[in-house]
Amino acid sequence: MKVPIVDLGPQHQALRPKLMAAFERILDSQKFVLGAEVEEFEKEVALYCETPFAIGCASGSDALLLALMALDITEGDEVITSPFTFFATGSAISRLGARPVFADINPHTFTIDPAQAEAAITPRTRAIIPVHLYGQCAEMDALLEICKRHNLALVEDAAQAIGAEDHRRRAGSMGEIGCFSFYPSKNLGAAGDAGMLTTIREPLAARLRRLRVHGGENEYHHDEVGINSRLDAIQAAMLRVKLCYLESWSEARREKATGYTKFFETADLGFELRPPYLRPNSRHIFHQYVVRVPKYRDELIAHLAKHGIAARVYYPVPLHEQKCFSYLCYRLGEFPESESAARETLALPCFPELTATQQDHVMETVSSFQA
Repeated sequence: MKVPIVDLGPQHQALRPKLMAAFERILDSQKFVLGAEVEEFEKEVALYCETPFAIGCASGSDALLLALMALDITEGDEVITSPFTFFATGSAISRLGARPVFADINPHTFTIDPAQAEAAITPRTRAIIPVHLYGQCAEMDALLEICKRHNLALVEDAAQAIGAEDHRRRAGSMGEIGCFSFYPSKNLGAAGDAGMLTTIREPLAARLRRLRVHGGENEYHHDEVGINSRLDAIQAAMLRVKLCYLESWSEARREKATGYTKFFETADLGFELRPPYLRPNSRHIFHQYVVRVPKYRDELIAHLAKHGIAARVYYPVPLHEQKCFSYLCYRLGEFPESESAARETLALPCFPELTATQQDHVMETVSSFQA
């Protein structure tokens, strides 16, 4: 039996008539970039994320870059974030000439440790970017209080967390700006790259709309230097189809995750495996189901692969160890929790269409592993 880390085939097959109708609608309209389709999708995402404003852009990476541009982050500024995340978080800071400053993670949630973030603040710090990793929000109350006390902006990297909640507040609704990705494998995935920004502040929304079209509100008139990061209407149309199903898909992911966790908490395994930790008063939407295996992680991955099961290591090299960030002069061992997570974590298949037979095969194969 083959069990991929994610399989979009069943989802797209079920929605094929609606997706094809959306594609044909845009093809017939000949309005391929921004326009009414994107505006409607923005309204729907704003409603879903419980924010007044949503601004479509070309990718989640661009969303992070645009957010920092709108906050006037520039050369000489510092922005604090986690070293245990996808590269785009750190690269957005660096591309503006600012300095990424890393703070270690909570070993249970894999999200930035608020105490470590506060300890990293200097007179040059302008913002903090917590990453809602794997579908679970960071500790937002503590981070918001720190930002308020130090007069810092908070940008939510919610690329993996659309629909996640912290104390009944939706991801993307708590900071100055929320950044989302609709990369195909995300919980809400496009047929290519696409992104979104959310904010509660109208001036920020207006500026983000300018910045995504070369910094101008009107064609050929530019108030500032922006970038070209427009959301394609075809992507918006397809995402509008999928958005109607997002809640049911997220709940299906949560059900699969609960099944895994119940099994691993009671199974007599011959090695240590720690299921994901769920923060109280939060909603984890399980973009990934990530377990921790302090010993034999790579051997377990090989064992799963022999039985047709894809398990994936996300972020095997923390950002402070990346060659392109060597100029930051961080040392190995400076962020021990991030480094441990990179060595010990792996994601198991967990997507809405995962069948009971497939999931049983994963659990049985894990339990048959001999350390």
